[in-house]
Amino acid sequence: MTQDRDEASADQAGDDALSEVFWAVARQLRERSQETLAPWDITPAHLRALRTLRRHGTMRLSELSDHLHIAPRSTTEVVDALEASDLVRRRADPGDRRATLVEVTEHGADVLAAIRDTRGAEAGRVFGRLGPADRAELARILTLLRDPP
Repeated sequence: MTQDRDEASADQAGDDALSEVFWAVARQLRERSQETLAPWDITPAHLRALRTLRRHGTMRLSELSDHLHIAPRSTTEVVDALEASDLVRRRADPGDRRATLVEVTEHGADVLAAIRDTRGAEAGRVFGRLGPADRAELARILTLLRDPP
């Protein structure tokens, strides 16, 4: 019985240590991501919206809200900021004049490409310490943790 409690306590301590290391790496990645985005004055939320629009194409604001899993008002604020920087544009939906479509501008596509290049180089610096097999294993494990059962 005591051995079972000791093993459970050791498992809990190991899980706590693993959680601490995971969050420390996540913080490091988040800080580097913010530093990487700073030259373009883009937040991670802006980048998510831009990447979603680039991946899925022109869509209604309501669809973008659904893709981003955020409130419509928050989507409007994100699109307002992106539009002010000429990264996206709004236009009337020809199929329903009450609806608004949003799309990435040419400038927005150029900025996305530059960010992708910069972030790729940054990811190389962070994950470059791992060999190819370790990177593949980390990707496999993180995918398991990300995707609910």
